[in-house]
Amino acid sequence: MLDATPLFRLYARWRRRQLDRLDPVEAQRRQLHRLMRHAQDTRFGTDHRFDRIGSVADFQAAVPLRRYEDFHRDYWKDAFPRLRGVSWPESIPYFAVTSGTTTDVTKYIPVSRAMVRSNQRAALDLLVHHHANKPDTRLFGGRNMMLGGSTDLKRLAPGVESGDLSGIAAKAMSFWARPRAYPPLRMALIEDWEQKLTAIAEGAVREDIRSIGGTPSWLLILFDRLAELKPEAGRRLPNIWPHLELLVHGGVNFEPYKPQFDRWLEGGAVDLREAFAASEGFVASSDRSYGEGLRLNVDHGMFYEFVPVEELDSDRPTRHWLGTVETGVNYALVLTTCAGLWSWIIGDTVRFVERDPPRLLVTGRTAFTLSAFGEHLIDAEIEEAIADAAKAIGAMVTDYSVAALFPDENRSLGSHLYVAEFAPPGAPADGLGAFTERLDARLQELNEDYAAHRAGGFGLDGPAVLVMPPGGFAAWMKRRGKMGGQNKVPRVINDGDLFEDLCAFARDRAKAAAEA
Repeated sequence: MLDATPLFRLYARWRRRQLDRLDPVEAQRRQLHRLMRHAQDTRFGTDHRFDRIGSVADFQAAVPLRRYEDFHRDYWKDAFPRLRGVSWPESIPYFAVTSGTTTDVTKYIPVSRAMVRSNQRAALDLLVHHHANKPDTRLFGGRNMMLGGSTDLKRLAPGVESGDLSGIAAKAMSFWARPRAYPPLRMALIEDWEQKLTAIAEGAVREDIRSIGGTPSWLLILFDRLAELKPEAGRRLPNIWPHLELLVHGGVNFEPYKPQFDRWLEGGAVDLREAFAASEGFVASSDRSYGEGLRLNVDHGMFYEFVPVEELDSDRPTRHWLGTVETGVNYALVLTTCAGLWSWIIGDTVRFVERDPPRLLVTGRTAFTLSAFGEHLIDAEIEEAIADAAKAIGAMVTDYSVAALFPDENRSLGSHLYVAEFAPPGAPADGLGAFTERLDARLQELNEDYAAHRAGGFGLDGPAVLVMPPGGFAAWMKRRGKMGGQNKVPRVINDGDLFEDLCAFARDRAKAAAEA
């Protein structure tokens, strides 16, 4: 295999100079006008009079904010899966399948050929940022590994396929990149996740891996498999892959995982890069050191709007763009893309740390409420599962909170811990196990991402339940000064200290009740 690194270095230096000269605000203005000109004769463009729009303000006045359900109902439903000329002029060859924002809808996100090119260009920009940090990179002297989802695409119609975004990326991979990619398609097509991960690990220990990317929780499971296959490596990746120089992570908050990755990477010079790559488009990637923000991709066929989170559901929300955003404000991210999404509420929230060049932090989700490992559970799904599990044992849950438990030295897999208060006389002692099992089963029925992580019990451990004695949540809220109608028990807690306080309070109440 020819080492493509010298050619990549030439490209990286050229692209870096281009990025340094780029005016991000003007680039975004041009992106919007190009997108509108290209789509002005589509049904969507005609409805919204794209031919008469001359400014960002005009666009925002003419095109309302929309979610998936709005597009599906108003534009895509009747024509699906053949969306030629509906909201994008060319035929849509791929749909990225995703779920989790609702309990009863599987989302099919259009991926045009222009969007495929946009994603590829964004991936190259991430590598350009890596080159800037490591000018002597030999990235393409070996293989580059992506631990993604299934690459098996489903045929929806002639020339139209759907599946995981990683499968679409594999199908549309550039000819020059394919020989340098790992795993090979035959391996990536294995349906059973545990078998697939085992096969990938068994092959990877014999490969010269130069970079690896994926969701942190899945990567850690892969690393454990590698350690079993090569125990002499001492649970250190540089001892398995001496030329490893880049690790790309994304999808969930990386901070809880970082100590474990630091241990796995000890002894090597491995560059950590975060990627913000959604089904709707590749938004940003880190161009500086860890924690310094992600650089927005401003010239890749997407236009961004930013709505203050507290205004998102108001009648007339303020719609900022790159020319008007402020640092330090929590915004809901809105996308207009080269796949026919227009002012689309993506579901992520961001906060800018710099404006020129634009760098941001991903701060959370507007819809997902529990996704520490990529499981994408929302409050409605959790509520339904809690109620179903309580009904199964003839009880009722009056209040509950849930948080993620991250892997540590004593816990190899992540899990969820529920603190639940049952209506007096409380949960029957012999029914708590049945409650927990039904809760887990119902969540798997409601959410495909959660089910995938729970498959075989190998990506995510089953949930656990800590019982709060009757009246405990009210007492805890009172102690915190959070009594009254405007204060609600937090259902999903992402603050580790707050959740530990709740758990300690529940245990103390239970101990006191037992001693009384």
